[in-house]
Order: sequence, then structure tokens, then C-alpha cells
Amino acid sequence: MRQTIVQRFIQDGRLVAIPARRAKRLQVLDLLAQEFEPGVHYPEFEVNRRLSSWHLDVAALRRYLVDEGFLDRTPNCREYWRAGGTFICDDT
Repeated sequence: MRQTIVQRFIQDGRLVAIPARRAKRLQVLDLLAQEFEPGVHYPEFEVNRRLSSWHLDVAALRRYLVDEGFLDRTPNCREYWRAGGTFICDDT
């Protein structure tokens, strides 16, 4: 089911729309969270750079990722890190 939802909103490697329904948006945000390595702190400009490859409204994506617990940030919003989402183990 996740694949179907994501396919509706991702075309040619870009997010064509941010889902309005929370359940669908969570599926898309989980995919976007994969852009960030667990344990690594990212300055805001790097978060924006990575998200801009998906969609032009990086502020909305960043806010959704933080609000839904996929990313966390310092109080001054200068650094972000992965706080949730699906973690994929590569045991190869």
C-alpha cells in the first residue's frame, strides 16, 4: 500500500504535491526521511538542499518532518538530525 501512495505523489523523482491527508503525508515523509543518515547533524542549508531535490516548498517539508517526528532540531533551528522514520539495515 505504501508503494501505491508514494507513486501517486512522486513522479520522475520529484514530489508533485504534498499530501493533504495525514496518513498519506506520513508515508511520503517517511520516504523523505531516508535522505538523512541517523546520528548525523545537518545544518539547515543542507536540509534545504536535500529537500529541494524533491519539492520547491522546502520550508513546508522541513516543518512537516519536524512536526511529525522524522527530524528533530536544535532550539535555534541551526541543526537538524534524523529522529524517526523507517530505518533500513543493510547487512551486506
